Amino acid sequence: MSWRVLISAPYLVPAIEEFRTRLEAAGIEIVLTPVKQSLSEAELVPLVKTIDGVICGDDQFTEAVMNAAPRLKVISKWGTGIDSIDLNAAGRHGIRVCNTPNAFTEAVADTTLGYILNFARGLCEMDAAVRRGLWTKPKLMSLRECTLGVVGVGNIGKAVARRARAFGIKVLGNDLASIDTSFISETQLAVMEFDDLLQRADFVSLHCDLNETSFHLMGPGEFRRMKRSAYLVNTSRGPVVDEASLVEALDSGIIRGAALDVFEVEPLPADSPLRKQKNCLLAPHNANSSREARELINEATINNLLSALKESE
Repeated sequence: MSWRVLISAPYLVPAIEEFRTRLEAAGIEIVLTPVKQSLSEAELVPLVKTIDGVICGDDQFTEAVMNAAPRLKVISKWGTGIDSIDLNAAGRHGIRVCNTPNAFTEAVADTTLGYILNFARGLCEMDAAVRRGLWTKPKLMSLRECTLGVVGVGNIGKAVARRARAFGIKVLGNDLASIDTSFISETQLAVMEFDDLLQRADFVSLHCDLNETSFHLMGPGEFRRMKRSAYLVNTSRGPVVDEASLVEALDSGIIRGAALDVFEVEPLPADSPLRKQKNCLLAPHNANSSREARELINEATINNLLSALKESE
């Protein structure tokens, strides 16, 4: 049995030669396509007509794409988030969707703490000032003086909370799902309503999935509830934040700053007003970067694909 497999996961495409022999021995005909961040519905439709399986990143697998892919049996997601895949449509078409849960917990948690440390200790700010010839000494905060609000206390949210507690930060938590009592006891997490968390936190860090309850979770009202001295950190999904409202909040001093690894449109458009915000750190959806994690996810994603294809015989 042989299958045609489209590989469009940005991290796997450059490393595909490492796996070519193994895949071809398993009957896989590899189909590669250039991809910078993700493929749109319009880009996918002409590619999937004779495809049996896919290893993808955040490509837009909509109903229209699946209608154009009569042979498609499995979508193997490189990573955890599957919000770009229409799961209801996949079910109707008999397409199996696989992912790799808990894939990047440690790397994303490290990145989040890096942003918090930078804001509390003024690292980028002081570096820029010294390079301009200044010798100003801003008033900074020890992390022990700060309160962190973790929105979404899943695997990554828990890892962030544990790291924060090691620095002596008081940690607040909010999640639609119940939080393990053992974890609450371990970290002394203060569980509270979302609005209360926003009002009390010096840093608000987002770690929720993207769904109908979290789309534009952070909008005009939410930013107004935050402290004027507070910072937002988003390493979850771009559309969790209403970017137009964030720009307004930054421009008007409603909040002090933000750090964004993810955006509503990726790559970030050249004309995005976020690019002009001096109090906003920007990154190219790379909080998950980790050599060890990347190697593990390459293996797991390929294994998911091969297992699902064999089961479809």
